[in-house]
Amino acid sequence: MVVRELTGGIYFGQPKGIFTSETGEKRGVNTMAYTETEIDRIGRVAFETARKRSGKLCSVDKANVLEVSQLWRDRITQLGSEYPDVELSHLYVDNAAMQLVRCPKQFDTIVTGNLFGDILSDAAAMLTGSIGMLPSASLGVTGSGVFEPVHGSAPDIAGQDKANPLAQVLSAAMMLRYGLNQSHAADQIEQAVLQVLEQGDRTGDIMSEGMNYLGCRAMGDALIQVLKIGF
Repeated sequence: MVVRELTGGIYFGQPKGIFTSETGEKRGVNTMAYTETEIDRIGRVAFETARKRSGKLCSVDKANVLEVSQLWRDRITQLGSEYPDVELSHLYVDNAAMQLVRCPKQFDTIVTGNLFGDILSDAAAMLTGSIGMLPSASLGVTGSGVFEPVHGSAPDIAGQDKANPLAQVLSAAMMLRYGLNQSHAADQIEQAVLQVLEQGDRTGDIMSEGMNYLGCRAMGDALIQVLKIGF
């Protein structure tokens, strides 16, 4: 689970723009900035998320060279004292990227800023083999959030019964778990997805030799059948 800050950081910092210097040379500027309030806000979301998972949180920054990351690390570390049941660790972003490729199972929940999260979440998505497997959520301080698959609407395959519905289904499970606090219902949906995969059902994007090829509708029917039988 990658918890990415979405409303601050280098994408929103000021000043930014392309300026012309006194010598006539153009200079591009973007400012990476975070306040304590912004860091604490996303930090609490991350710690609460980690509590609902395995209780491990890795904060990713670049505190060895960036002052903004030094503040990030200081605030996340201080927040950690309020969550003694969550195991907190820190990684520099370059090492985190390497570790995701080397041994992704060492991670459970990652929290990071807007720029680093933009990159790491896409890398994490492809560890599953397809973006058709990846659910996502945009969470606010209040309200239940917006839950959707990362792949969007895929208009190039609309109406062809080719889409992988699992990311959409898993997004519904995330909504139940993190938006509505219905963990039992979320567990049932996630277990149904695991079961259809374990029985060899595959859409085209994750198809491999010896598996059962299903279209989008048939994959949905397989999930419904598993849910009807129950666990």
